[in-house]
Amino acid sequence: MDYNIKNRILPISIIIVLFFSFGNIFSQKVVYPTILLSKVKNKIFVKDIPSSIDTVNLIVKSIDFKQTFYAKVQDNKAEIVVELNSSGKYTFMLYEKSIGGVEKIVLPGWLSIVPPLLAILLALIFRQVFVALFFGIYIGLLFIYEFNPLIALLRLIDTNIFNALKDPDHVFIILFTLLIGGVVGVISKNGGTIGLADKITKYAKTSRSGMLSSWFLGLVIFFDDYANSLIIGNMMRPITDKLKISREKLAYIVDSTAAPVASLVIISTWIGYELGLIGDSLASIGSDLNPYEVFIRTLPYRFYPIASMYFVFLTSLLQRDFGPMYKVEKNARKGNGYANEENKKIDFDTQKFSSGKAKWYNGAIPILIILFGTISGLIFTGIKSLENNNITTYGIDDIIKASDSYRSLLWASLVAGIVAIILTVSQKIQKLEDSLKAWNKGIQSMMIAAVILVMAWGISSITNELKTADYIISLLSDSISPRLLPAIIFIVCGIISFATGTSWGTMAIVMPIVIPLASTISRMEGLAEADTNLILIGVVSSVLAGSVWGDHCSPIADTTILSSIASKCNHIMHVKTQLPYSLLVGSVSLIFGDILTAYGFSPYLAILLIFLSLFLILKFFGKKV
Repeated sequence: MDYNIKNRILPISIIIVLFFSFGNIFSQKVVYPTILLSKVKNKIFVKDIPSSIDTVNLIVKSIDFKQTFYAKVQDNKAEIVVELNSSGKYTFMLYEKSIGGVEKIVLPGWLSIVPPLLAILLALIFRQVFVALFFGIYIGLLFIYEFNPLIALLRLIDTNIFNALKDPDHVFIILFTLLIGGVVGVISKNGGTIGLADKITKYAKTSRSGMLSSWFLGLVIFFDDYANSLIIGNMMRPITDKLKISREKLAYIVDSTAAPVASLVIISTWIGYELGLIGDSLASIGSDLNPYEVFIRTLPYRFYPIASMYFVFLTSLLQRDFGPMYKVEKNARKGNGYANEENKKIDFDTQKFSSGKAKWYNGAIPILIILFGTISGLIFTGIKSLENNNITTYGIDDIIKASDSYRSLLWASLVAGIVAIILTVSQKIQKLEDSLKAWNKGIQSMMIAAVILVMAWGISSITNELKTADYIISLLSDSISPRLLPAIIFIVCGIISFATGTSWGTMAIVMPIVIPLASTISRMEGLAEADTNLILIGVVSSVLAGSVWGDHCSPIADTTILSSIASKCNHIMHVKTQLPYSLLVGSVSLIFGDILTAYGFSPYLAILLIFLSLFLILKFFGKKV
């Protein structure tokens, strides 16, 4: 071979060998997050790392900045955490001698809190949760997709909302929420709810028994806050008028046994919404806690709803009131307690039944099917899951943790709807066509809730992608004790819910932020897993209870308005007489509930302390009517 040819081939051969030798080193795939933010821990993943490499180095530099971030290699991949103090244009490259690099824009960390804050602000201004959540999602997508307005709008539909809808758990939640609405629609038309009411109201003979009957009826009609307000107000108003109970007191009883009751019970139109928010937020922090288990564990920590129902019972039993309520009650006992007849008469969509024709069991049977059907479903799916994982020894806690609550609720609500229709048609109360119309109307009544739920999942995805909680942590982790988070969140949710008039909207906006916030701050404080879970339970409880508190106080809340209308009470008078009671109960719940339990105090002892405090306050500051 010619000497010159050899001289040409040798360098080329060396280059080829070196290329394939070092090609493996630089063949890794680097996956960047959709958005990089300052003052936030950005996770960058490196995949397909050769087995010979045990550590990867990521060089991040700008004009006046250069820093190397390291990560250990495990299973041929590594997770590099990059936290930058300032925004701007940076170059990212693996290894010092790698060619080129990738240029990325790092946005200011404070942008991560703009979408949820905008949603809150718009909800305050327009009092439209759907509009608020829509624009919150849209602004977040603008940040993610480099401020391209058209792409952000398209991704809102084909990515953000689509991803929320394609999640199997989300589909189950929407379906059983709609189906429970269908059950409510049927039993409202077949006389089941009125029959349940009649069964109770016939025992009301005095003002005390009249108020206690109204209160107890509120506990019985627990499955929906709207149905609760409308049924109790309309059913009890003639009775309370006859017993010289003020319309304001009736409206207070109705309002205090609507959202507080529906938010607590394990079978209601609220359950799907609450489970959806809890489950999605837990998933965002990688928690393996079962949403249904968390829901159950929050019940003794929901101090405001529990205390609110107790205080209604207490004022009714003791016949003592204070403030504006005392004045209207005193007036009512003199025969001057009837509401202004200019209040619009509510057109409650129920079938009109004469005494004795409305059958209580037409309402009780479907409700019991939902209750026991769900319990049976939880046991069945839990045991099935444990057996599939070859677990033969287990207790009830293990069964609940392994259960599929969404599927159980779906089965139970579907069967309850079918049974409700069969009961209606078999007794010739309605034709099949009319029963199906009632069922369909009940489903339609829950459509807005389903849409809001989808939007809530959408903004949850945005806050997770923008690392909103991480940024808030960077601001607050040095100044807030994790143990005080439940109390602070209770107050914040109360304010938002009061101003917007919606407990559901407040839950949707706040829940996706505070669960990651509480989890990370607790870990940073070095709390044990048991203490961290306790804080998480407290935080979830505070969101659910605080949202109800604000809604209960708010003059623009739908349940407050419905309570006034159903009781035919002047709305401003209802708010004026109820507000002192709500503020008192909320304050006592905050001090003796949220704050004490955050430091290990038993929630059950806290409830007893709340009850005792409210009793003493009413005893010494209330006046006998």
